Amino acid sequence: MQRIQLTEDLSFSRIVHGLWRLADWNYSPEQTVELIEFCLENGITTFDHADLYGGYTCEGLFGEALKLKPELREKMEIVTKCGIVIPSDERPTHKTHHYNTTKEHILRSVENSLKSLGIEYIDVLLIHRPDPFMNPVDVAEAFNELHASGKVRHFGVSNFKDHQYRMLESYLDVPLILNQIELSAYHLENFEDGTMNLNLEKRLGTMAWSPLSGGNIFTGDDEKSVRLRSALEKVGAEIGAKGIDEVMYAWLLQHPANIMPIVGSGKTNRIQSAIRSLDLSLNHDQWFEILHASMGHEVP
Repeated sequence: MQRIQLTEDLSFSRIVHGLWRLADWNYSPEQTVELIEFCLENGITTFDHADLYGGYTCEGLFGEALKLKPELREKMEIVTKCGIVIPSDERPTHKTHHYNTTKEHILRSVENSLKSLGIEYIDVLLIHRPDPFMNPVDVAEAFNELHASGKVRHFGVSNFKDHQYRMLESYLDVPLILNQIELSAYHLENFEDGTMNLNLEKRLGTMAWSPLSGGNIFTGDDEKSVRLRSALEKVGAEIGAKGIDEVMYAWLLQHPANIMPIVGSGKTNRIQSAIRSLDLSLNHDQWFEILHASMGHEVP
């Protein structure tokens, strides 16, 4: 599988596996190992986590699987995120839903993630959401300490817009290498508001969450879904895709920003669809036909 070189010492698989719903899949540790091995055998080596996924349980479930085969750790890249606080039985001190990017919280979150995952270092740590109460000096100090200790190799952000990224970057001693954002043929906001231009300008890795627009495109009866689905089916027939999910992945993969879609499914057939999309190619006419269907009009 194609790999995206993010730094001299770090590359990601073009397709990323997301563990947001791991707790919902009700897999045993053995089944989770099988899923991890399936991904690795098919070239997917990058796994996306966040501390709060599954009410702060998904990292631990993944860690239980790694305990069975700890040698798998060195075959993968682990991304995790912190900064969103939600009430949970796993975090009894959390009283309300808010953001927390204080130095203390970032350091504590990393320690919790390392313990839950059963690993010694995180490949990339992301600030999960822009925090309107952020003290960037705190974030910078936390990143410096984590980098110096070897607990986190690299850093990035998630869901950051241009002005939010530039503000934080201006305080940091360590570079940001990723911006994980919502991207799909249905959800165009980050194409339209300059976020993709930021990622290209800064040479940031671009990880796309919800690349299938949460699955709504398959069943939605709103005008946009119907219009877009028709275009995806037409282009899919032209390029030999087995389903519109493959077309949606291929549409993102075709973009010059080297977008890395996150596949958030525990079903191997769904993961295989994403892998097959790597062999599909859209020409300019087809790429813009899908864009026009999503926008509801042609470009100016």
